Amino acid sequence: MPLLSKEGLRTVENIAQNTGFSTQAVTHMLFALKNGNSSMAQFNHPDFGGSGQWMQGGMIMLGDMFNNNLKSRVDYLCQTLVAAINSQPNTATTNNSQSGLFIPDPQQEWWPPELGTPNATGSQNNVRYAYFANLRRLAVDTGGVWVYDTQDHRIGGFSQQQGSTGGIVFTSQYGTVDLSTLPVVYRNGKPVTPQNTNFTTNMEDLGTNSKSEGKTDSQTADIFSAIERLGALKTKGILTDHEFTTKKAELLRRL
Repeated sequence: MPLLSKEGLRTVENIAQNTGFSTQAVTHMLFALKNGNSSMAQFNHPDFGGSGQWMQGGMIMLGDMFNNNLKSRVDYLCQTLVAAINSQPNTATTNNSQSGLFIPDPQQEWWPPELGTPNATGSQNNVRYAYFANLRRLAVDTGGVWVYDTQDHRIGGFSQQQGSTGGIVFTSQYGTVDLSTLPVVYRNGKPVTPQNTNFTTNMEDLGTNSKSEGKTDSQTADIFSAIERLGALKTKGILTDHEFTTKKAELLRRL
């Protein structure tokens, strides 16, 4: 993980003072936004009420979902951090890691360079992943780099059940999916010839065939809206706590 530069540390301290959040919380959100390519953030910090998600455009989900004041503060923090990232004069057009807020890590871009900038990155235990939504590609590093075709899945999360590639699962609009069910298109520096002749392997042609492009934000907004409506029904006593919690968990699994 890259470190904050001196400019980054000053920025974090100033934003923490202006927003009332701790410097640790602001730093946590800054890296969450960086991993989300400045358009989204998945976070988990006590200052934000635990785990949650923010997306550009004002969509926000907190563990304390009825705390509208905290929602406004978190949204303002994210908007402020995004503006700070985008205002850096040294920000490269293809990689936020070159922002003046961070000390660039030459080992950070471990995926094939032709994939460009990921929409989201993360790691768990000894596994790293980078998701390229427009290209329909998922790169996974388990000691060797594998690139998968995500087909029409809109990936929203990952988990590692075992130490091998076959034990990695992800969630999409279809629920939980085993990574081993996806076609491999690139392995340890070499393209893999797909068995399915209808599958596109030319990287230059990718991004024009995605059926899900432009739909993610709208569908996520619908899920957030549904949860808000369920919360209102719970407040009115129409739903029990158990009914609300069960339905909320079901909707969140679709993200």
